[in-house]
Amino acid sequence: MPALERSQLRTLALVGHAGSGKTTVIEMLLAASGAIATPGSVERGSTVCDYDPIEKAHGHSLRLACAHFESEGVRVHLLDTPGYPDFAGRALGALDAVETVGIVINAQHGIEITASRMALWAKARRLCRFVIINRIDEEGIDLPGVLADLQAALGRECLPVNLPAAGATQVLDCFFNVSGDATDFGNVAEAHQALIEQIVEVDDELTERYLGGEEIAPTELHDVFERALREGHILPVLFTSARSGAGIEQLRDFIVRMAPDPSEGNPPLFEKWPGGDSERAEPYTSTGEAGDHVLAHVFKIEVDPYVGTIGLIRVHQGTVTPETQLYVGDARKPVKAGALMLVQGKDLTPLTAAGPGEICAVTKIDNVTFDTVLHDAPEDAIVHFKPLPMPHAVYGLAVRVKKRGEEQKLSEILHRLVTEDPSLTVEHDATTHEMVIRGIGEMHVGRVIERIASQYKLELDAHPPAIPYRETIGGAAEGHHRHKKQSGGAGQFGEVYLRVAPLARGEGFKFLDEVKGGVIPSVFIPAVEKGVRQVLAEGAIAGFPVQDVQVTVYDGKSHLVDGKEIAFITAGRKAFIDAVNKARPIVLEPIVDLEVTLPEDHIGTVAGELSARRGQISGTGVGRAGTATVTGRAPLAELDDFQGRLKALTAGQGSFTLELSGYEEAPPAVQARLKAAFKPSAEE
Repeated sequence: MPALERSQLRTLALVGHAGSGKTTVIEMLLAASGAIATPGSVERGSTVCDYDPIEKAHGHSLRLACAHFESEGVRVHLLDTPGYPDFAGRALGALDAVETVGIVINAQHGIEITASRMALWAKARRLCRFVIINRIDEEGIDLPGVLADLQAALGRECLPVNLPAAGATQVLDCFFNVSGDATDFGNVAEAHQALIEQIVEVDDELTERYLGGEEIAPTELHDVFERALREGHILPVLFTSARSGAGIEQLRDFIVRMAPDPSEGNPPLFEKWPGGDSERAEPYTSTGEAGDHVLAHVFKIEVDPYVGTIGLIRVHQGTVTPETQLYVGDARKPVKAGALMLVQGKDLTPLTAAGPGEICAVTKIDNVTFDTVLHDAPEDAIVHFKPLPMPHAVYGLAVRVKKRGEEQKLSEILHRLVTEDPSLTVEHDATTHEMVIRGIGEMHVGRVIERIASQYKLELDAHPPAIPYRETIGGAAEGHHRHKKQSGGAGQFGEVYLRVAPLARGEGFKFLDEVKGGVIPSVFIPAVEKGVRQVLAEGAIAGFPVQDVQVTVYDGKSHLVDGKEIAFITAGRKAFIDAVNKARPIVLEPIVDLEVTLPEDHIGTVAGELSARRGQISGTGVGRAGTATVTGRAPLAELDDFQGRLKALTAGQGSFTLELSGYEEAPPAVQARLKAAFKPSAEE
């Protein structure tokens, strides 16, 4: 089968909070188009997109999944994204694979954290957006209120292209229909007029015709509608009940007829990095033509125990076949593309060619990683995709295997998991000698440990890691040390004078050489710096890395025979410790920004709990159906058991996300405790 034309393709990512119904909406679309015989169920663990055993066990998505259907000669690629904030790193990858984002809203709860964030991220990536208000047939739903809240949150450009009718058992089109039957709220004629007025605003000629009293036929509006979508001038709103199927066929028809094809969306955010330097990035526009050289982007990695590494790619330019020779990023040698696969959940179907706009899987390509650009021209090694704003992995657990001898197995497993998940990191803390798994939140890291146990049959002990405190100085000072050692024969001699001064928070470390007259031979200056850097890594007063310090070496002495590298390493190290202890040394603690989601009636209780943990509340917000958010900042050290406490205070309904804000001076009592616990090495 030859590659499809761009006009025959649509790419769509469904985003939104957990429980909004994204997976079920996709299931119903697949069934409505005949891609599957009958729709599966999240509760029964039988959906196309939630095929992972842990997803089935917990009843929610953990990773980005792909599916597709065909209708009216158009292939529609659907990306299902996880909805809990803890898995935002997995969800974000979808944004660079599609032209359009469908923001799914639970009508019971309104616009929630993940929906709001993904809507903003999609806007920042210049994607076309529309909204699906799902679960419209639940009892007690105030649909006009939901729409009003949506317009308040995302703008007046949120306009319905259909409306629920007959008690939310069906929906009526408002775009192609100038008038229609009675609806549950509003009416077709008014909704149609609002759409036309909003759309024609982006085209001067149509605006003039409309203001002149001419009726604009919907069939004339396709191109200008696509322009309005590209410019964010309209966010169409559609109503569905994925449970009953109401509105699903209308949603399918809207995607096929009105969603942009790859030539109608905004161009992908490619950049050129001259010399591989991201700091010198400049925009690069791909042609999108099937006959040009290949540019494809890897937006997901999955490691299959039988197939190996699978890369899900979006082809943006050129045509890929199994015989295409592809370069992986800046690799110097090309490799054959190998098998191309069309993806339907966990099922892969061979594909003979993939052109611009196609989403498919590639297998058996070594060294392919998330966010890699695949290309067939050596000069495109400097082409990259504009980096995504990945959330910081701030929640961590220190782990070790229960059985000795399985450490290597754990390292190999963690390497696979980090390859799959761009928001997961593994650290080997040199200060505490711990292996720490870090993710976005407790649920994220908990699911990783659960996967290691269930899929890889490896049991771990886990506990909160040591808090990553830092050390710095509050003033300037001088330090000195003379290292002299004689043990028969040649000895060791090195003397160092240096100054230290504080740098602005976040500036790191600077080392300056102001030695005059060669009193310290230039060959030994790197040894002095090495000694200083040893203290930077190990700590001077409490055993934590030192940051934001400038060190200036200005004087010293050497010896013609006994002057040695080791002597100046030791002298530099101890002179630096001497100076730090005179420069009002400070212990810094990590501060995190946090956002708590909780029932509205628990705002006061949770705000009080955060205040008791030295937290500062910066704001609160109230959504629909009694949900609320509390934002603020707090010391990371005070949040070790906050997840459990939050669950207890909110009857299990609270959750939170963390993001590192910076470092601030720890309270005197904390500093004193940490300094007292520090046991410097015997050499010090």
